[in-house]
Amino acid sequence: MRPRIWHAHATTALVGCTALVLGVAGTGVAQAHGRDLGRQVLGAGDGWGSAEGGTTGGSAADAEHVYTVTTWAEFKAALAAGGNAPKIIKVKGMIDAVSEGCEAFVTGGYDLQQYLKDYDPATYGNDQVAKGPQEDARVASMANQDAAIKANIPSNTTIVGVGKNSGILGGSLQIKGVSNVIMRNLTIEAPLDCFPKWDPTDDNNTGNWNSEYDTVVVYGTDHVWLDHNTFTDGRFPDSERPVYFGKVFQQHDGLTDIVRGSNYVTVSWNRYENHDKNMLIGNGDGLAAIDAGKLKVTMHHNRFDGILQRSPRVRFGQVDVYNNHYVVTEEQKDDYYIFGVGISSQLHASDNAISLPAGASVGKALKKWNESPLTAENNYVNGRLTDLIAVHNAEIPSEILQSGAGWTPTLRTKVDKPRAVPGIVANSAGAGKVC
Repeated sequence: MRPRIWHAHATTALVGCTALVLGVAGTGVAQAHGRDLGRQVLGAGDGWGSAEGGTTGGSAADAEHVYTVTTWAEFKAALAAGGNAPKIIKVKGMIDAVSEGCEAFVTGGYDLQQYLKDYDPATYGNDQVAKGPQEDARVASMANQDAAIKANIPSNTTIVGVGKNSGILGGSLQIKGVSNVIMRNLTIEAPLDCFPKWDPTDDNNTGNWNSEYDTVVVYGTDHVWLDHNTFTDGRFPDSERPVYFGKVFQQHDGLTDIVRGSNYVTVSWNRYENHDKNMLIGNGDGLAAIDAGKLKVTMHHNRFDGILQRSPRVRFGQVDVYNNHYVVTEEQKDDYYIFGVGISSQLHASDNAISLPAGASVGKALKKWNESPLTAENNYVNGRLTDLIAVHNAEIPSEILQSGAGWTPTLRTKVDKPRAVPGIVANSAGAGKVC
């Protein structure tokens, strides 16, 4: 059974294009046809990414720094070329970061069946972390995968997909310690960790599988625009992962984590599909010295379909979340949350649409970790105006949340009526839908 989704007609076919402006090619609102995506920049007033000088990516690139790539090797070479000079990289077709398969990374005698035998809790127990030849071989094999699938994005870069069916399979895109990056019109399949780690001591000494590799990680970086992309587990959904030692063999991590003092980020018109851990904004309670006063992120007009948790889960940041559509599946309704309230977070969530299946708890849409007030106004659940904080407090009295994030967003484009949001983002969000 799928969740009941309510729809409304989009007010204009070009609703997803209104905030686009041209870079070196000119100024003003972008037109629907004949524009080079690589030359477009984030429009004024379009979320935190437009603050403090805005986000222009590689729009000013000269002809020598415009690349069209069709393989993972070409993509990594284009990223490395020219240092931090403005560059535009056009991804043509779906390029695979793991085209030779997981077997290509195996070293040191790693064998999953032997690994399972060596660390079976029935014989190994749960009182110490995994140690021994198979764990050493797993670490070495993981290092091979790490070197192969991670791609470092330099400053002043725009990466765009060509046409409707271009993107990256199994790569981990590292936007780390840089500035001014744009990624648009890409279908990105989350990297599959070939060598998850079994930690016998995790989950209250019952053990758990832990995976590496975020799909996109924004780490210590300012001015990023992620727009009209589709993020998905694709060929490898969690529902098809095996179970070992009574725990799911977890091979995915976050889809888009924004961490370690990153700042001025706009995440707009994307589709997030069929994934567990979606987005951390801030990844540690003890990082106030790095994160306080930063992690300013805007999320608008995104569609989250089959995302179990963290959309987003916030620490420290002033995060504006509006006009998104969240679709919770029947299979997820007992163990989901949307907005995670963490230490010193200042979450402002308004004008969103949530679609829940019958019997799902509305109160679970919010999850509290720390005493941090939030603003949650004018949000609709299954077409009805719903006070998310009041419902949460009534349904989960052990996690009372306070209202009032203490700030009011001003960097917003047109705010659509929440009843119209499902139809608008269904028509216009994701790869292949950009003007």
